[in-house]
Amino acid sequence: MTLLMPNDAKSEPELSQTGLPTEQRKPLIDPFGRRVSYVRLSVTDRCDMRCTYCMAEEMQFLPRAELLTLEELNRLCTALIERGVEILRITGGEPLIRQNIMSLFKALSRHLSTGALRELTLTTNGSQLARFASPLADCGVRRINVSLDSLNADKYHAITRFGHHAEVLAGIEAARKAGLKIKINMVALRGVNDDEIVPMLEWAHGYGMDLTLIEVMPMGTIGADRADQYLPLTQVRSDLESRYTLKTSSHKTGGPARYAEVQETGGRIGFITPLTHNFCEGCNRVRVTCKGTLFMCLGQEDAADLRAPLRASTSDDLLHQTLDEAILRKPKGHDFDIGRHHAHPAVPRHMSMTGG
Repeated sequence: MTLLMPNDAKSEPELSQTGLPTEQRKPLIDPFGRRVSYVRLSVTDRCDMRCTYCMAEEMQFLPRAELLTLEELNRLCTALIERGVEILRITGGEPLIRQNIMSLFKALSRHLSTGALRELTLTTNGSQLARFASPLADCGVRRINVSLDSLNADKYHAITRFGHHAEVLAGIEAARKAGLKIKINMVALRGVNDDEIVPMLEWAHGYGMDLTLIEVMPMGTIGADRADQYLPLTQVRSDLESRYTLKTSSHKTGGPARYAEVQETGGRIGFITPLTHNFCEGCNRVRVTCKGTLFMCLGQEDAADLRAPLRASTSDDLLHQTLDEAILRKPKGHDFDIGRHHAHPAVPRHMSMTGG
C-alpha cells in the first residue's frame, strides 16, 4: 500500500493574503437558538497513519479533483467568518500533509489581524509538527491538539499502524519551543491503552499540557468491533477520582469537552463523551469536509453541498443561501450508539472524511 506523504501531492499555488471587501451578514443560528461560531474544516481525508479505531488499514481516498482547492477553502472560510464563525479548526485526515497547507494558514491569518476570527487552530497527529510548528506560530496559531494514544513506542505503532512515536514526540517538543499551547487527545481503548491513562495524565501535566480523553466514535467500518474498544469515560473518571482530587472546571475551548482540574498535578483533564453523555445541548459547531460537504451534526447523515455554489459563481450569494438553508436543518442532537446489537457503525463515513 502507498501512503500519501507531504511531497506526493501535486503542488498547489500559494494563496494571496488579500481579502475581498465583505458586507455585514447575519449570524448563523439554528432552529434551537444555538449560534454557530465554531467550524471544523477538513482539508484532506488522507493521513499518514491508519489508527485502528479510525480507519481500515486499506483505505480508498477521494480523487484529488473532488477536493476543494486551497483558494476555495480560503473563500469558504472567509464566508463563514462573515457569518459569525469565531473559531476555525483545521483538521483532516492529517492536515499538515496537504501540499502548500501553510499558504492557507497564512491567508486565514488576516482574519486574526482584523479581529474577525478569534482563534485559528488545528488538530494533528504530530508527524509533521517538527517541520511546521514555528510557521504555524508565525501565522497566529496559539494552541493545537495533538493525538497521542500511548507513551509506549511499540503500542503506539500498533495503534497507528504506521506512526513513529519518536517523530511525534519531537514534533510536540518543537511546538512547545515555538510557544504553542498543546492539548493531548487520547482515545480511550479498552484493553489497549486503559492502563496508560494515569501515566499519560502525569506526563502531559508535567509538561504543562492538558489531556483530553475521548470515547471511541462509532463512525466508518474499521475491520474491528468497536464494542470491544469502547471504554466508558464515566468509569474512567470514577477510577481517576479514587486516585486524584478532580474539581469540575468551567474552562471551555469551544468544543464538546468537559474539564476538571486535577489538584495533585495542577493540570486539566477533559472528557469527550458522545456515548455516555450526550454533549449536544449547547452545540455551536458544524463540520465541513475536504470536498465541501457541510455536516450540521457529527452523528447525523444530513448534509449540504457547499462545493456546488462555490463553483457555480464568483459571487457568494448562492453560498450564503445554501448555508442559511442548511443551518435551519441542524438537529438537536446525534444518534450515536454502540454495542454488539448494532451490525454497522452509527455513521458509515469515517471520521477522517468528516474532519476530526
